Amino acid sequence: MTQKTIFITGIGNGIGRALAIHYANKGWRVAGLDPDEEALAELRAGLDGDLLLVEGDAGKEAHVIDTADRLAEWLDGAPLTCLVNNAGIANPYAGPLEDLSLSDFQSWIDASLTAAFLCSRSLLPFLRRGDGGTIVNISSTRAVMSEPNSYGYAAAKGGLDALTHAMAVSLGPKIRVNAIRPGWIETRNWQKESQREKIEHREQDKAQHPAGRVGNPEDIAQTVDWLIGAGFVTGQAINVDGGMTVKMIYEH
Repeated sequence: MTQKTIFITGIGNGIGRALAIHYANKGWRVAGLDPDEEALAELRAGLDGDLLLVEGDAGKEAHVIDTADRLAEWLDGAPLTCLVNNAGIANPYAGPLEDLSLSDFQSWIDASLTAAFLCSRSLLPFLRRGDGGTIVNISSTRAVMSEPNSYGYAAAKGGLDALTHAMAVSLGPKIRVNAIRPGWIETRNWQKESQREKIEHREQDKAQHPAGRVGNPEDIAQTVDWLIGAGFVTGQAINVDGGMTVKMIYEH
């Protein structure tokens, strides 16, 4: 049986890092792209198995094309089981709209939405091998609700939701495409060692969530697992937020 393979953008830290560890522990071949070489070096040192970790920016066409060439050689004709478009700028806050430059706004779009387009386009031939693959786009609950001064981040994630259903319609039935909308997923303790923090959440942080806690990256990994196996699910955006977005919160 062909060993399953996953490619993760933004693999160095946070959700991407957790996904890399999750799938390496499952015995998958793990590949990914990230501009943070220090974080990639830590992953190489800490993970067993067959890895391809490429330093580069998923939002830059030349980097993605070069990565696809390296991935083709590494796969050696084997299919890609799943592409996770996880890359993005973690901090959503842009400040007042009147002070936001076009280049800064565009940086959010390129890091998430443009990156998902570029990587999906370049890796599609590998996903089409065998029985067909799955694309999972990491969107955000901010695609459908906002906090103040988060224009670029919200626009990028909203566009990613739309790209998800557009690709699902066009690439099916061979390729299924879905999105995950994380809510509050705690990633500060999932960074490279030099930036890792020990986290303790307040009771009011937990109480925002009907599930009774803040989320963690393993919650996202479990959802990716489910989407890979959910053969009749495509074109969907699934909130993974502990119920936070359905709870009415009043200021008193």
